[in-house]
Amino acid sequence: MPNWITLTEAARQLGVQAQTVYAYASRGNIAVMPDPHDPRKSLYRAEDVASLCRKKQVGRKREALAAGTIFGAEPCIYSSITTFSKGRPYYRGRDSIRMAQTATLEDVATLLWNARADVSFEAADIPLQGEARGRQCAFMSLAAIAANGHSTMGRTDQALHVEAGRLVAVIAHAFGARCDERAPSTPQPVHERLARGWGQDHAGAELIRRAIVLVADHEITSSAFAARITASTGASLPGCLLTGLSTLSGPLHGDASGRVRAVFDDVGRLGAQHVVAHHLQSAIPIPGFGHHLYPDGDPRADALLDVLDPPAELASFIEKVVALTGLKPNIDVALATLAAQLKLPRDASFALFVTARSVGLLAHCIEQLRVGKVIRPRGRYTGPALEDTGAAANAEEGAKTPDAATLDKNRVFKSVAR
Repeated sequence: MPNWITLTEAARQLGVQAQTVYAYASRGNIAVMPDPHDPRKSLYRAEDVASLCRKKQVGRKREALAAGTIFGAEPCIYSSITTFSKGRPYYRGRDSIRMAQTATLEDVATLLWNARADVSFEAADIPLQGEARGRQCAFMSLAAIAANGHSTMGRTDQALHVEAGRLVAVIAHAFGARCDERAPSTPQPVHERLARGWGQDHAGAELIRRAIVLVADHEITSSAFAARITASTGASLPGCLLTGLSTLSGPLHGDASGRVRAVFDDVGRLGAQHVVAHHLQSAIPIPGFGHHLYPDGDPRADALLDVLDPPAELASFIEKVVALTGLKPNIDVALATLAAQLKLPRDASFALFVTARSVGLLAHCIEQLRVGKVIRPRGRYTGPALEDTGAAANAEEGAKTPDAATLDKNRVFKSVAR
């Protein structure tokens, strides 16, 4: 079997259309490389295609998945935080898309953390690390707090909620959120502080509010799983959050909007028609379109894009991609579009995602604490055969003590006699 195959062959083996192959490649399920003989085309890793074919034959039943690996391809963790129904995410039973119309991130935190009192993200007197505000400041500041953090063991939910609120405030301020100095004692929702720091008016603040409510949580994502593993060990709350955000920072997870923003830059320089044609002719997946959990379209993206008025060239680009690929924009496109429309800082999409998802990650950490068990999966060893150290050790021991074998025989004889 060749190592790389054409788009036509990949589609034939999988029994799907070319657009579906693009979607598999955009999710990282199939590796892709330029065709050395025709730079306008791409080749697909044959081994990845064969693996997907096998999965389709086995089916997606959880029992079959569990038989394949220690957890199955889908780790199963019991949680009452977020679930999906009819193509929509629900926060503790409430429709998150509907909540985004009026709720604040503080409202969502109160709900997801099961807090008895309203949650607030008060600006704590914690010095930020670094001179410039942004991603580096956020991670450095959180790491500095985690270095001296207290274990979560033996602490009440109320105490954890207070600390969690301060951590979200630190993240937001590290990305540029700013309080209204004219009313320091008045509660200021985090979306207003972010808008103020980024020079936005009330309308811009409302768009930011809607966006961060929509991405506050998304069930057991890879970052939530990582954070829960850390929480299961009794690590500090900032340490748990740092684990989750580190996982979130990958371009295949929370930083996917950065890939979309790079494509938007190309659209601004070259035009929508040129960028779409280039990607399709080169069989390069366009980031930000399609989502494996939402085959009919990402409702979070719809809820945000419906209230946006992006530049005409970006709107044209999105329409062309949908028309030609059949794939609809996901939340990464929506966040990047919001940032482009409001002319936010370049890393603003990531900042919104990180600030909002901190609420969900902390909810998972607090829930995991009440399970009371360390998450410790087992590995399935696939390395070389183990050397027979037992036989060598016995031979060496016998050489040192000639009577050892005789003593063992006597012990066995007496045992049998009794």
